[in-house]
Amino acid sequence: MNHSTAVEQTPALLTDLYQLTMLQSYWKEGMAQSAIYDFGMRSLPGCRNYLVMAGLESVLELLESLHFTAQDLAYLSTLGLFGDDFLSWLQDFRFTGTVHALAEGTLFFPPAPMLLIEAPLPQAQLVETAVMNQLHFQTLVASKAARVTQACQGKPFMEFALRRTHGMDAGLKASRSAYLAGASLTSNVEAGRRWQIPVSGTMAHAFVQAHGDELSAFRAYAALYPEGALLVDTYDTLQGVRHVIALAKELGTAFRIRAIRLDSGDLVALAKSARQMLDEAGLLQMKIYVSGGLDEHSVAQLEASGAPIDAYAVGTSLWVSEDLPATSCVYKCAVYGGRPVMKKATGKRSLPGFKQLYRHQQDGRFSHDCIELRDAQASGTPLLQRVMVDGKRVNRPANPLAEARERCAEQLRQLPDELLGLTQASTPYPVQIGPHLTTLIEQLCG
Repeated sequence: MNHSTAVEQTPALLTDLYQLTMLQSYWKEGMAQSAIYDFGMRSLPGCRNYLVMAGLESVLELLESLHFTAQDLAYLSTLGLFGDDFLSWLQDFRFTGTVHALAEGTLFFPPAPMLLIEAPLPQAQLVETAVMNQLHFQTLVASKAARVTQACQGKPFMEFALRRTHGMDAGLKASRSAYLAGASLTSNVEAGRRWQIPVSGTMAHAFVQAHGDELSAFRAYAALYPEGALLVDTYDTLQGVRHVIALAKELGTAFRIRAIRLDSGDLVALAKSARQMLDEAGLLQMKIYVSGGLDEHSVAQLEASGAPIDAYAVGTSLWVSEDLPATSCVYKCAVYGGRPVMKKATGKRSLPGFKQLYRHQQDGRFSHDCIELRDAQASGTPLLQRVMVDGKRVNRPANPLAEARERCAEQLRQLPDELLGLTQASTPYPVQIGPHLTTLIEQLCG
């Protein structure tokens, strides 16, 4: 058996098997009329008051590059499921559809659609798995990061959990999504290179342990990185602070270390004690960074305590969206051959027709959204914009990530105050079903 991993990875086979068997079925039956599929979340989880759209750029890149390689087709031929004539047809397969989507960084509220794909039925079916994979995860991370941003109350936070993310692709996409939603820095060097996200880091506990003593480690680190940050909790946190002060006295005006980092213990008490010690030593400019199993709730508690903390580092809880690792995201056919269709299963009913999402504001704040049929007359700002035509991106921003980050920050300022809290709002954000869509649902269910 060949266990080699030296195979070109293409999005065509990053899918569920049934997408390919359905593709062959549609091809066999000549079912190639235009279809419209919606992607979104069925409902807003109780631990979230809003979600942040992220992952669109990944989806568009995937759709533009979608094709079957000779290796893909050779593998499929070994499964005994696909005819030679079908595999021959796949050689020229490309995505040629149109995509309508919320802009990245847009705040949204289920069951509002996030993305619509308008394409021949076989194409729209095949991309389901990949679309869900990319949008679901990145949206969860961005939504979590937005909450951390709010908890920090204007102070910067760095994300740094690449080592614990579930795979390398997830690690890269998580860094991008966190920055989109407000993270100031990343420890992820490849993410920094790929998307120009500012990178940062402090030092390893092992660096201190490998030296004969803590002060020697600090001395060596400051010699190489004179404006770095020193990790002071390897042995005893406050003794570590004393060693920083000793180093400052030793180096005099050459001492330029910017910060200390607290990574364990009672962070409130330690931050207060460290601040007092540093100030008494004349190190008024020295910043205090904290880390250690933080999430939006613990950051909010630290802020409420009045602890003299200047910046936060958040890792695992953010990158795996610890309190909400999955949602009920769905990708459903809404139109085929010009005919609106809907799923009627109990608890899983979909919304039929070619739709648009309209946002309404009052006094500079979001007031409600409305999902309505696209050809109906409706008020409000339409949010689903055309981003791909004939399989090629259109209206692409010059810097998609920078614009998404700015959009997310602006929309958080437009969100009603109650929805910015970390607990479930007493009144959820209203999402209405428009009258024309309501009538269509009644007709299909009648």
